[in-house]
Amino acid sequence: MSANSAEGAAGAGAEGSDAGPAPREYPFSDPRALELDPIYARLLRDDPMPRVHLPYGDDAWLLTTYDDVQAGLADGRFSRAATLTHDLPRLHAHRVDCGILDLDPPEHTRLRRLVARAFTPRRVETLRERAQREADELIDAMLAAGPPADLVEHFAVPLPGVMICELLGVPFADRENFYRWGTAFMSTTALTAQQRETALGELAAYLGRLVELRRLTPTGDLLNALVVARDEHESLSEAEVIGMAITLFTAGYESTASQIANFAYTLLTEPGQLQVLREQPDLVPGAVEELLRYVPLSANEAELPRYATQDVELSAGTVRKDEPVLVGMYAANRDPRVYEDPDRLDVTRVLARPHLAFGHGVHHCIGAPLARMDLQVAMGTLLARLPGLRLAVEPEQLAWKSGLAMRGPITLPVAW
Repeated sequence: MSANSAEGAAGAGAEGSDAGPAPREYPFSDPRALELDPIYARLLRDDPMPRVHLPYGDDAWLLTTYDDVQAGLADGRFSRAATLTHDLPRLHAHRVDCGILDLDPPEHTRLRRLVARAFTPRRVETLRERAQREADELIDAMLAAGPPADLVEHFAVPLPGVMICELLGVPFADRENFYRWGTAFMSTTALTAQQRETALGELAAYLGRLVELRRLTPTGDLLNALVVARDEHESLSEAEVIGMAITLFTAGYESTASQIANFAYTLLTEPGQLQVLREQPDLVPGAVEELLRYVPLSANEAELPRYATQDVELSAGTVRKDEPVLVGMYAANRDPRVYEDPDRLDVTRVLARPHLAFGHGVHHCIGAPLARMDLQVAMGTLLARLPGLRLAVEPEQLAWKSGLAMRGPITLPVAW
């Protein structure tokens, strides 16, 4: 169903499960590049909590306003663990195992605490010099080879790959399979369930071998810390060690690689904003926050469903016990009640309230400090080292990922 036809499928207002129009088909349309479906602006204005129907599973309430999305993410009455006992709303027939993201406290707290120290802003800041050195080496190689270059292959993918490998303790020399495994982890419809299972089985076996190596030769990396937690403190099971490593590795790698490419594309197609940053490079940290607010990373703008464990009153209506909600983080990031002129990129913007691109509450992205640092280094280095950077093809010639959880160009040819 198109955005226009979906818009006409239901009237305004959401009053809970006892009343209301027929659910809208969701997603409203296939994502186009980095555009947020325009229906969200109309929903925010006229129907901020519509009922939606996904291809599989229960119908759900779609939360779109900043306040309601924030509540959906942080209010303990909305449970991720409850999705394990319900026919959760989803895009594909098979259920995707989300590891720690499928848990509620206290189980979630137990696992998160084991890795939280590795991702504190102070710990991540000690890695900035290493990230800057890697970024400069990648640009050096691009300059030596000459234009055009694929910014995805030669910059966006290897930079966060090196950093997450160093933090976790995965040899980057084995990278020939990393991107394939990461793609499998993020697959929604790009791979069959069997193909995805096979690829993730390979990744689990690979990480299992590294776990055994840590037992023979301890190191100072995060994977070794997980092994110690398993063997010495019995804080987690062997399966949890592997599952946690898979989640940290693939999510941390693929998401930041996609956003480096997405941010570069956005700035290269917004020449006025790009020029502001070239003239005022000290704005880069704030510009990264604005880009995180503005650029939708997920192909499915409504993130991981949650079920209400009791009736919950939200600003846009009531969610009854055992009803699911989808949290529209990117709609919330465009809420005009919070952000002035929200559909406009403004790299000088001082955010009135923090964006929700990394989530909120107990499931706030644990790797957010590392992602921020990588993105700041990436954007700052591109601006400083390649002042003439431009697209080497017309924007409409770019091919975009499909069937994956995250958006991004497959390749990004650039010149300078």
